[in-house]
Amino acid sequence: MNMPLKSETLDAQTSSACQHRQEARLPSAAELRQQFPADEQLVRAIAGYREQIRAVLHGQDDRTLIVMGPCSIHDEQAALDYATRLKALSDDVSDRFLIVMRAYLEKPRTTVGWKGLLYDPERTGQGDLKQGLERSRKLLLALSELGLPLATEALSPFMMDYLGDLVSWTAIGARTTESQIHREMVSGLPMPTGFKNGTDGGITVASHAMKSASHPHHHMGISHSGSPVMISTVGNPDTHLVLRGGRGVTNYDELSIAKAVAELEKAGVSTAVMVDCSHDNACKQAERQVDIARDVMAQKRNGNRHIKGLMLESFLEFGRQDDGKELVYGCSITDPCLGWEQTEALIRSL
Repeated sequence: MNMPLKSETLDAQTSSACQHRQEARLPSAAELRQQFPADEQLVRAIAGYREQIRAVLHGQDDRTLIVMGPCSIHDEQAALDYATRLKALSDDVSDRFLIVMRAYLEKPRTTVGWKGLLYDPERTGQGDLKQGLERSRKLLLALSELGLPLATEALSPFMMDYLGDLVSWTAIGARTTESQIHREMVSGLPMPTGFKNGTDGGITVASHAMKSASHPHHHMGISHSGSPVMISTVGNPDTHLVLRGGRGVTNYDELSIAKAVAELEKAGVSTAVMVDCSHDNACKQAERQVDIARDVMAQKRNGNRHIKGLMLESFLEFGRQDDGKELVYGCSITDPCLGWEQTEALIRSL
C-alpha cells in the first residue's frame, strides 16, 4: 500500500529541488508562434519544400539534395548575408540541385561549451532561452522569406514545437540517434528527417532509429499551450541515413556506401543515403569537403541510385575562430567551414 507523504517531507523535497536548479518561465510554443507568426503564403511554401525533399528521397526527383550552411549560427546578420548569396546560387543550379540552408541553432557538445543561439544568444555563458527563442524564430522567418528551405538539427524535442513549422528538413545527430526520446519525436515530425550514423561510424543505431521513427508512438510531452500531455504519433515515412564517418573512420567511399545500403536493405528501411562531407568524413578539415563532394557525386553519376544528397559546412569566410570580442565577420566559431568563394565554385562544378 502506498503511504502518504507528510507535509514536512514534501516541503523538504521542494526545498532540495530549489537548491539544485532555478526556473524561469518561458512562453509556450503557441504564444511564441502567435507573437512571430508565419503567414499563409509562407506556410504553403514550406509545405512545398518538404514535398520536394520527399520527392528526391523517394526517387521521384533526380536532383541531388544539398544541405549546406554554417556549422552553427552565432551572428544573424552574417547568416542573412550568406542566405542571400545562397538563394541566388540555388536559383542558378535548381535544375540539378535542391539546396536547403543549414540554420542550426543548437550545438551538441561532447562535454561543455557554447550550446548555440537558441540557448545563449549573447554568448555570455549565462544563457537566455527566452531571448534565444525569440531571436531564433525571427531569424528563421527572415531566412524563409528569402525563399530558401531550411534545415536544422533537432537536439531538444521541445524546440521543434517552437520552431519546427519553419523547418523543411531535420537531422538527428550522431550523439542522439540512439535516443528513444528523439526517435519518438521524429515519429511525429511533419518533415523528412536524416539520422546520422553513430559516433563510432557504425550505422546499426541509425537503421534502428529509422525503423522506430517510422512507427506510431505514445509518449509524454508538452502541448503547444504548455501543458503536460500524452502525445500519440503516426510514424514518419520520410527518414533516411546520413553518413558522417566516426572516430577516425570515413564512410563516403563506394565500398562504405554499398555496405551501408546492404545493411539498410536487410533492416527493411529506406536505402536513401546522404553523405555529410564534413565532421569525421573530413577529419575536421574543411577543405577536404571539396574532394569528398566530388567523389560522392561521381559515384552518383556512375549509377549509384541510393545517393540522394550531400551535406556541407560553409559560411562567408573559410575556417573557424575562437569566440571573443573581436570576431571576423562571417567566420564560424564552432566547426571549420568552407568560405563562400570555395562553396560557390564547388557547387557550380559538381
